[in-house]
Amino acid sequence: MANREILISELPTLVQSLKLTIGDSNEIMEQIIPINDAQEKLRTINKLITQELKLENVKKSAIATLPQIVILPNIGLVDPGIAEKFGNSKTQVSLTDLQSKIDSWIEWGYFLQAIAADILSDIQLVNQLNSDINHLSIRAQLEIIAENLKFNLFFDNSQLLERQINKINNSKDELLELQHKLAYVFNTIKNSRDLLNILLGVSAFCGKSGFTLEWLDDDHELIISTDSKFKELTDILNDCDYFQEQIAALIIQGDTLKKKAEQALKKIEQQSNKKVINSQHIEIVPKFSTPKIIYSALLLVSSLLILGFGGWKVKEQSLQWQQMSLSLTQEGSAIAKFKSAKKLGMEAAYLVQNPPHPLKVWQQAQNKWHQAIILLDSIPNETSVYAKAKEKLAYYQINYKSISQKILVEKKALANLESAQKLAIEANLFVQNSLNSPLNRQQTQDKWAQAIDLLEAIPETTFISTQAKEMLTIYKNNYAAISKI
Repeated sequence: MANREILISELPTLVQSLKLTIGDSNEIMEQIIPINDAQEKLRTINKLITQELKLENVKKSAIATLPQIVILPNIGLVDPGIAEKFGNSKTQVSLTDLQSKIDSWIEWGYFLQAIAADILSDIQLVNQLNSDINHLSIRAQLEIIAENLKFNLFFDNSQLLERQINKINNSKDELLELQHKLAYVFNTIKNSRDLLNILLGVSAFCGKSGFTLEWLDDDHELIISTDSKFKELTDILNDCDYFQEQIAALIIQGDTLKKKAEQALKKIEQQSNKKVINSQHIEIVPKFSTPKIIYSALLLVSSLLILGFGGWKVKEQSLQWQQMSLSLTQEGSAIAKFKSAKKLGMEAAYLVQNPPHPLKVWQQAQNKWHQAIILLDSIPNETSVYAKAKEKLAYYQINYKSISQKILVEKKALANLESAQKLAIEANLFVQNSLNSPLNRQQTQDKWAQAIDLLEAIPETTFISTQAKEMLTIYKNNYAAISKI
């Protein structure tokens, strides 16, 4: 018994060691030893549990036939993405259920060992992994490019403007290359049926950050960790979409900067040429004569006409620039709103992973969907992201409606729980006052019955379902006791 409890207390450490970091191929083999050690200890725990269950089955008392319950030790803060790998730290499980969990952990260890062997037996795969580990992650590359495009143009210096134009061109080339890489990652992860190919796509995405195989969830979705964050493969696909949108926005930003820089450079060249012409011009002062005066007057009138026409052209160009500036501002604003809406949607989706959740969490997610819907609905139809925004809007509205319904169910369940607790307090007061009175006994019994009905009406999918079940057992016992009286 003591040995079993000691070993069970080690479960958090054992389970956390059942993972495989993919990055430097030289380190993959070294990880097999701790995985083997963890499996061996898990097998030992299972043997002890089997012996204990056999011993209990021999006993004939009624108490011995009840399933033994153990409380899993505290594993600390666990990301919701891999919560089911170990379970809530307060989770109570029977010895039989614990054996089943241990079997699944041991199988996961075998799976990791098989993956490690497959990787190390494929030289081409090993070379690609070793190459990826020498490059920054896609996220890091995108952040650097975005930072490189944050600068003010030197409108009065042609040499610096030329350097800035070259910098913009280089950034655009890098963005296009990154765009191609993202397409490869997305298509590889989404369309490949071979796990090793999928791992190559993930490796290209994570780069120098590397990644760790953490768990297969209940839906057999592979969960990884990278940069201290847990992700499902679908999360990476969503990130690819989000990064593609960021790249498109950065390309527009770069092209706008480049156009301004080229216009400023052209203006500097024109001013420089004008100064050269003016320096070479020799002014001839003509002798005074009547024909010359007439000619000068005509010249003055024509000049005024030219100036007037030129002023009209300048005004027209100014309006064109204003319209272009407004269009660019509207486009930039629309892209920013679309990105913000997607970010809110991803945050909302992350919040509601692995239900059930407290009412507060559902309300937080509902608020994020609502904000995202407002942003998407305000995107003008003249912008490039309008079609995508409408598509997302329809999807987000469905999610908002679904979560709103979930909130109503959670509120109803919470109201039932609170009403049941109130009835239980009232029933206990009747018990304290007097049970000698038949009326008191009947009222007490009625209140327990009402409380039981309320608790039984709470759906199992709600957050408070577990608490309701625990209360229900107590209330039914109390109802049975008062009925006997």
